Amino acid sequence: MTARKPQRRREFGTTRQLPSGRWQARYWAPDGSRRTAPETFATKTDAQDWLTLTKADIQRNHWVDPDVGAVNFDSYAVKWIHERGLSATTDELYRRLLRLHVLPAFGGLDLDEISAPAVRTWRTERLSATGATTVAKSYRLLKAIMGTATDDELIRRNPCRIKGAGTEQAKERSTATVAQVDALAEAMGPRWRLMVYFGAYGPMRPEELAALRRGSVSLAPLAVKITEAAPELTTGRRAEGDTKSAAGVRVVYLPEFLYAEVKHHLDWFAEKEPDGLLFVGEKGAPFRRSTFGRKWAKARTKVGLPEGFRFYDLRHTGHTLSTQSGATLKDTMVRAGQSSEKAAMIYQHSDDERQQEVADGIDVRVREQRRRADEEKADGA
Repeated sequence: MTARKPQRRREFGTTRQLPSGRWQARYWAPDGSRRTAPETFATKTDAQDWLTLTKADIQRNHWVDPDVGAVNFDSYAVKWIHERGLSATTDELYRRLLRLHVLPAFGGLDLDEISAPAVRTWRTERLSATGATTVAKSYRLLKAIMGTATDDELIRRNPCRIKGAGTEQAKERSTATVAQVDALAEAMGPRWRLMVYFGAYGPMRPEELAALRRGSVSLAPLAVKITEAAPELTTGRRAEGDTKSAAGVRVVYLPEFLYAEVKHHLDWFAEKEPDGLLFVGEKGAPFRRSTFGRKWAKARTKVGLPEGFRFYDLRHTGHTLSTQSGATLKDTMVRAGQSSEKAAMIYQHSDDERQQEVADGIDVRVREQRRRADEEKADGA
């Protein structure tokens, strides 16, 4: 009886020369399928070297199925945004950045076709075409999407590896003086003057002001309870919902010099229903960013503030006065509805009593500065 020949061990990979003269490499993938190298080689040695490196990747569990990364970036990015559960404003921002700045360069590529050199070239071109802040935001978005693709094992490594590319270099913002805040309130007119004071001495965000209702305001003590925000989208729709962060839900104690302003506004301009909006336009509808923006631009020019001074910048006045009134960093953060991940903040506290003290401190400083301004006018008369 003839002895059975031992079974030949299957080789990891093979090479063969194509009719073109170039060499092709084939190998057995971990899933048992027969795979072909994505490129051909000039020599047999080059093909064998490639097989050696691929085998090493498989043995070290570094091998990535080349077909897995063949996912269109456009489709993946849109799905990525949809699955984040973002707020309406963040969702709108991400989709705009994606549409205007990221997809024109990478929308037609698969995930595994986006390389580090391509990302560097894209960023350089964007910096020459638009503002650095927009480029930083776009880069962070691209990096986050590709980071998830890496976690999903669709690509081996995130191609976004430019140090500092996602960091925004914020410009130093102007801070309005007490006199300038008063002048802005006067220039905005009776209906909107309280909004200016709330923005400065709250300090409250525009989207928080848009969501305030009559029931949010207390006269004794003089305070405003902020529980939600209503940012306006580019479509003009108000996206009512949660505040910017959990820290945004707070009670803001106001300086007593605003009592008459708040009482007057409640009597004359707020909607009369118990749950009526605090700030509405002349025709009784929620105020629009475009209409308010035109009024703000005229008032800003009249007061002599720089063109780039935004309503949001009024918050800097509130921060400055809080600090000058003896508020700690934690006091200021609570008052402005800001959050921090620094561990040291866990051991600092700012309760309602302390917040009332901060408001009283602002009251004293504003009254003093107004008194001095009046004296200077009288002396110059």
